[in-house]
Amino acid sequence: MTILKSGSCEILFNANAYPALSRLLSEGSFSKVFLLVDSNTRTACLPVLGKAFPEAGKWDVLEIPAGESFKTLHTCLDLWKQLASMGADRKSLLINLGGGVVTDLGGFVASAYQRGIRFVNIPTTLLAMVDASVGGKTGVDLGNLKNQIGVINNPELVLIQPEYLKTLDERQIRSGFAEMLKHGLILDRPYWDKLKALTSYDKLNEMIFTSVALKKDVVEADPREQGLRKILNFGHTLGHAIESHYLSNDNGKALLHGEAIAAGMVMEAYLSAVQCGMPMAQCEEVKATFFKFFPKVDISERDQADILSLLRYDKKNVKGHILFALLREIGKAQTDQEVSADQLHACFDYYRE
Repeated sequence: MTILKSGSCEILFNANAYPALSRLLSEGSFSKVFLLVDSNTRTACLPVLGKAFPEAGKWDVLEIPAGESFKTLHTCLDLWKQLASMGADRKSLLINLGGGVVTDLGGFVASAYQRGIRFVNIPTTLLAMVDASVGGKTGVDLGNLKNQIGVINNPELVLIQPEYLKTLDERQIRSGFAEMLKHGLILDRPYWDKLKALTSYDKLNEMIFTSVALKKDVVEADPREQGLRKILNFGHTLGHAIESHYLSNDNGKALLHGEAIAAGMVMEAYLSAVQCGMPMAQCEEVKATFFKFFPKVDISERDQADILSLLRYDKKNVKGHILFALLREIGKAQTDQEVSADQLHACFDYYRE
């Protein structure tokens, strides 16, 4: 199977991807088509797209600087002004070619421009393929706080072409692999076992579909994140705080999303053991697996204090209570778990051991 459907959005893989885009363009009667890239994807990925889909050469190209630090309202404002000056109207289409920053930000730009124009995501990183481009979450950061501004709005299409993975270095591949491991941890023990046994990233292409299908099923059951969809936040409560902390410090230690989430999953596996009864042997399995693939983040006690202070901004909080998605066991998650301050401090100790 190479086609999935999530609400009104079609997710297409490999040979089905570009023909679906051709159909959308021929049937959509779009007044103009715009292509959003960043400075990396313009150089590395736009030629790949142009070779496979020559019509892309006719589109108006919008470019933003690469990097999480540009995932801001200021960048959106600049793009809205460009769209207006280039004659974009409500019948325009925006195609986002890039990683999670481009698909998140581009989706938000499209959703807000003239109260909403249609958009397509062509994810070019593993992280965007298995996570960011699927599920309709769009938005930007607020200072160093992750994804504080945005809306849920599905693209018309998500086109997943693993050929773009050839443009990535191993660190970027590894970052996306963290989200794949998460899908196994929260939903599918056999999938987790298959992923953790990998000795290289050469066979990821055949597993991307599984990760996307797992996430799609969760999002389809709970599109507004009122219940089940919260399980996708496993590792992200602490992980986002870790990512925000290092993003805001000019110390050369900025982390990719998957690197921060990997640390968050080790810590939240410990919280799962002490709070939800996950067997400690499984907690150790989670820790050993992530340390197999990811270098340990050097988190000092001062870093820890700053990270914990950022938890108060987490979007899952209710009435000042910090709520976690945790594991009962590998493959089974539960949501809305509140942990004690002592448990939070202990999970950092567990990670550092």
